[in-house]
Amino acid sequence: MVTGIGGAAGRAVAAQLAARGIPVLGADVREVPGAEAVLIPPVGDPGWIPALRRLIDAQSLNVVIPTLGGELPLLAAARAGFADGVRLIVADPGPVALAADRLFTAWTLHAAGVPVPRFGVPSDFAAAPASLAALGGPVAVRARLACAGKGVRVLAEASSVDWGLLPDGQIVQELIPGAAYCAMVFGTPVRNALAPFAVVVKQLEPGFPTPGSGGVSRRLPAGEGTDIGKLALAAVRVLGLTGPVDVDIRRRADGTPVVLSVHAHFGASSASAPELLDAVLAAFLLPSFNPASFRRSPTAHAYAVG
Repeated sequence: MVTGIGGAAGRAVAAQLAARGIPVLGADVREVPGAEAVLIPPVGDPGWIPALRRLIDAQSLNVVIPTLGGELPLLAAARAGFADGVRLIVADPGPVALAADRLFTAWTLHAAGVPVPRFGVPSDFAAAPASLAALGGPVAVRARLACAGKGVRVLAEASSVDWGLLPDGQIVQELIPGAAYCAMVFGTPVRNALAPFAVVVKQLEPGFPTPGSGGVSRRLPAGEGTDIGKLALAAVRVLGLTGPVDVDIRRRADGTPVVLSVHAHFGASSASAPELLDAVLAAFLLPSFNPASFRRSPTAHAYAVG
């Protein structure tokens, strides 16, 4: 099952699975033309997890690939509620919680010496002039939670915003105007048989596109953008994430890369890194080219799903 199959990330993952001959059932909150998808309640609805569990059992599915950031903390926490034969492609609750909140991500990475933009929440500053001065010029304001939106508001002048109206549910970051990258990382636990790796794509759209949003991009060849890949791997390691991770990175004017945000799931650019899905399937001991293996027989745990 691929959740959020109507979104860019969900479509990208579903297409890759289908290309490998693996049957895919999608789940979304609305009808998805051209896809085999089932309607489920929205994330946050008390019935969302129970509905998902019943659906998985009814269809005898054994792999769930979430592609929406808002799903991850709930699925990570509810993992024990699913049958033993069901594999949720999501990291552990603690690391997922850190990555889900851009402020927690920045705190954690900064404390570990991983470069991030200078940052704070609105209440950290007396007013817009203070924020512009403290962060060295124009600032970017965005939601702390990725699931709350991907939009970025760039503030270049103190008079352009009523600072007192900005909630602490947003994060204020130093504006990093350089090249934007999405590093797709396969994170593994220490001493795992499969080594972690990163694939880097460069965003080619002008202005301030959201990295990893599926816009115009180019995969960098081996040997190019190695500092981006190393930084992404360091961020994933510090946060303790495993499995597929998207890391948004930009370069400062002097070329130094910094981490803007981290998303602990497959992103819209994953088609540019098919080895990421191959590694995930291998890591979960799934025979990638045996479609029949992706249907499981009901087990003794089925009673708990109904």
